[in-house]
Amino acid sequence: MSLQRLTQIGVPIGIVMIVVMLVVPLPAVVLDMLIAANIAGALLVLLTAMSVTRPLDFAAFPALLLVMTLFRLALNVSATRLVLLDGYAGKVIETFGHFVVGGSLIVGLIIFVILLIIQFVVITKGAERVAEVGARFTLDAMPGKQMAIDADLNSGLIDEDEARRRRQEVHAEADFYGAMDGASKFVKGDAIAAILITVVNLIGGMAIGLAQLGMSPGDAVSTYSLLTVGDGLVSQIPALLLSVATGLVVTRSAAESDMGTDIVKQITGNKNALQIAGFGAMALCLIPGLPKIPFLLVGGVMLLFSARAGREEPAAVEATEQVAELPAADHPEQLAEEIQVDPLGLELAADMIDLVDQAHGGDLLQRVKALRRKIAGDLGVVVPLVRTRDNLELPSRTYAIKLFDIEVARGEAPPGTILAIGDFLGSLPGEATREPVFGLEAKWIPAELRAQAELSGATVVERSAVITTHLSQIVTTYAARLLGREDVRLLTDVVKRTHPNVVDELTPALLSLGEVQRVLQQLLEEGIAIRDLVRIYEALSLKAAQTKDVDALVDAARTSLGPAVVAPYVAGGTVHVLSFDPVFEQRLLESLRHGEQGATLVLDPVTAQTIIGGLAQQLVQAENHNIRPVLVCAPQLRAAVRRLVRPAIDRLAVLAYPELTGTAQVRSVGVVGGERNPVLTGEQHAAATAPVPAPTSVAMGA
Repeated sequence: MSLQRLTQIGVPIGIVMIVVMLVVPLPAVVLDMLIAANIAGALLVLLTAMSVTRPLDFAAFPALLLVMTLFRLALNVSATRLVLLDGYAGKVIETFGHFVVGGSLIVGLIIFVILLIIQFVVITKGAERVAEVGARFTLDAMPGKQMAIDADLNSGLIDEDEARRRRQEVHAEADFYGAMDGASKFVKGDAIAAILITVVNLIGGMAIGLAQLGMSPGDAVSTYSLLTVGDGLVSQIPALLLSVATGLVVTRSAAESDMGTDIVKQITGNKNALQIAGFGAMALCLIPGLPKIPFLLVGGVMLLFSARAGREEPAAVEATEQVAELPAADHPEQLAEEIQVDPLGLELAADMIDLVDQAHGGDLLQRVKALRRKIAGDLGVVVPLVRTRDNLELPSRTYAIKLFDIEVARGEAPPGTILAIGDFLGSLPGEATREPVFGLEAKWIPAELRAQAELSGATVVERSAVITTHLSQIVTTYAARLLGREDVRLLTDVVKRTHPNVVDELTPALLSLGEVQRVLQQLLEEGIAIRDLVRIYEALSLKAAQTKDVDALVDAARTSLGPAVVAPYVAGGTVHVLSFDPVFEQRLLESLRHGEQGATLVLDPVTAQTIIGGLAQQLVQAENHNIRPVLVCAPQLRAAVRRLVRPAIDRLAVLAYPELTGTAQVRSVGVVGGERNPVLTGEQHAAATAPVPAPTSVAMGA
């Protein structure tokens, strides 16, 4: 049978046998062997507690403490049975009753009481308090530790396996201190039981000797009292060892070596303290009447250790010099590491830590991970790791989203609530607010009212979902800024694995990585996903051979994507469009100018404001009918019109006529003209009376 199988069977059998000992009489010889095993086992536990470097290395101690306490109580019961029945309980107890205490009942009782006071009042009481405080502090620190682990994981400092190992260690530490808090009560109860068992044995033994056996009072006291005290001493010695082991385990902090090495190293490592203590011990010899030799010996030993510590100082100095060779706190390399800015950060107020505490159902970090995957799938952008941390300076129930260490958004998510979104929230108690992304009317209601809110027709959203949605909106809005040069290199390397010729033809032969980055950033700013990098790179290769103008490259990429550009705006097989009056569009073409920042429209303020006002009016009218229109214009104008419209109407997409190719149906919802006729409805313009048959005909009319 293997050792593992033996331990799996042996330990349960041993515990069952301990319970059996409580009711089954044991021979004196067997009792002697078990008492010896009890003392040796307690000594082994004490030495093991001294050798561990951290409490978790002895994680089985709470359960072992319970088993050994039960074992010792079973021995007490067996010894009491033999003492009361036979007046003899084995050689071990008899020896302790006669030799250890000198055969004196008074001496034995005094020693027994002193051992109880040491165990119960000093060691057990202190260990119980340390275990209680350790358990409370460990549980309180769990959310912060888990948040630190998740923050390191999100920032890429550790991988999933290391994060899982650290989480398990945090949970194991909390379980250990919680178990130690309960196990310390076993030790306290054992000390109380020892007192009661000794008193019962004394009274019961003398009663049996006098009443049943007809002994004289002196013989009864001599026989039963000494055996009872011997039994108590035999039990209290291992109990004291276990109490000391309990105190050592709960007061042990994490270290690099065992307790003995740490104590000797730290006490004997201070030369000045040893010298002062040594000379102080020798100075006590000057007091008349005190013996000289003990103090001289103690002082000499301390001075000897101080001299040894002095010889070890050069090694410490050498180590200090090696440390000094490391970069100083103000070294440029050290400063460069400290000033690194996280591209994307999420900060939580102190009372919102529960959102990242998995032990209490917090799922914010998991939602953020899922969000990164979703955005990568939607936009083709590798979102940077979101550095999540707590910020004590934030007001309660507040979160902040930072972009390159600059706050770009802030919101609230009160603890213990959920967000109800809907039109009929008046009957629900809570705090009125607006949904942070879409601005919908909402209310923070108590979490226990979820069912009631759903029955009233409201949409119920968890706090972590609100924050994740807000973060998603910020990431989507600032996707272009988040696309760094290294991200472009990474995406390009991925494309090169499957289409090496496409990448080799484009960069660095025609465009540098920075120029490719500018094109991709421009596409993201205009709401175009860059997932299909193969077609984008192929189009850039053809266009870059003719020009390196960013607008021209962007238009070439958009044209290559074709239906993918229009797809987000197609509803029911139809795309609704706004357009310019052909005559007015010709005027815009004449006002087009090209510069270093791309194509722009040179218009007087009145004309520019008329265009923006007309487009805004038409857009609002269309949105009131649940229509999401786009603005179409000549390809030469698209980039310039986008720059004109974007600051005022960012949600209005600007497309070129060729990009509508392949669309099932194009329907005009309005035409914008010049100063005299800024807005034409569908009834006022012939183009609005029927679907546009082909985008090319509209372009020719322009």
